[in-house]
Amino acid sequence: MAKEFTQEDDALLAELGVEVETKKAVTRTPREERIIAGFEEIQRFAEEHGSAPQHGEERDIFERLYAVRLDRIRELQECRELVEPLDETGLLTGAAKAPLADAEELDDDALLAELGIEVEAPPITELKHVRSTAEKKAAEEVASRDKCEDFETFKPLFEQVQKELDSGLRDTRPFEMKAEIEKGRFFIVGGQKAYVADKGETTITDQGRTDARLRVIFDNGTESNMLMRSLQRALNKDEAGRRITEPTAGPLFSDQTIDGDEASGTIYVLRSKADHPLVLENRELVHKIGVTNMSVEKRIAGAHLQPTFLMANVEIVATYELYNINRTKLENLIHRIFEPARLEIEIMDRFGRPVVPREWFLVPLFVIEEAVDRIKDGTIRDCVYDPRHARLKRRGEA
Repeated sequence: MAKEFTQEDDALLAELGVEVETKKAVTRTPREERIIAGFEEIQRFAEEHGSAPQHGEERDIFERLYAVRLDRIRELQECRELVEPLDETGLLTGAAKAPLADAEELDDDALLAELGIEVEAPPITELKHVRSTAEKKAAEEVASRDKCEDFETFKPLFEQVQKELDSGLRDTRPFEMKAEIEKGRFFIVGGQKAYVADKGETTITDQGRTDARLRVIFDNGTESNMLMRSLQRALNKDEAGRRITEPTAGPLFSDQTIDGDEASGTIYVLRSKADHPLVLENRELVHKIGVTNMSVEKRIAGAHLQPTFLMANVEIVATYELYNINRTKLENLIHRIFEPARLEIEIMDRFGRPVVPREWFLVPLFVIEEAVDRIKDGTIRDCVYDPRHARLKRRGEA
């Protein structure tokens, strides 16, 4: 069994010229440990970038945070003395900044707050939670949003997107990859719609990852010049974060069915035999365009009793058989395309009540046929009917 050293053993070692080293345990308070950890983060930053962190709005959020923290350590004597043995690169000898507050006026919580440490519950020796650098960065990015001075330019875009979401022309999908963040795309993050109005030049980070500066407009009238990776991080962390799909016909002709899909359907085009003056003057141009999952003959039975058929019999002009379609989405798509030519005809139903049917359009048959062909081959995206020239065109096209 090993014996402990006695005073005689120590005396013998002293006679032999051997000094007995007495190790002193170095103990630090939780506050001192946090200050040292914070200074070490600053050192790592300086090593990676070749200089001490600097202030300035043009600087990265990390750098601005470290600059504030370094200022406080330089100013507070007790902090300076604590980390001086670790300062091999001379960070503490930098130009002193104007004092933010007298150290004696700061309690423990305030001091730690100045050093970038968040205290969840007192006392300081029971520090429970320190926000990660990523959480601090995300919080500061949200806080750095500015008022969008030209929001009126973007407001109609948000309104249109909401209409297209309501009609089924757009949908939301979970955010999956950074490559989806492109100029002109819409997202939902933090419960708000976000529009990528601009995307700067793509750069490569020190870690070999791609990044770019974005101009992101939010539907509450604010904007942010955040980095692409910051938006990606926010979308990934937000359980409700989504990307908003482009306004396409969607799975109209897919080989898989979803809620609302039918095994088959028919686009039908009708002409009215009504004696309404507008119909009489434009008999060859006034068409009802609809979609049904029953036979068209059955659909139009009793047309003269139904306001949707202008309380008159109709003529079947054309039908187009489709398979595995979502009828609601398809009908919404067709009506969106021909919206500029929608007729506003008020008629009386059989009870004498005024009704304005919504599925009649002043459009030539050959344009309807072109629209159906474009739906089938997938080229209908962003098309709209131009009544002045009686043709389909791309949105925004003169």
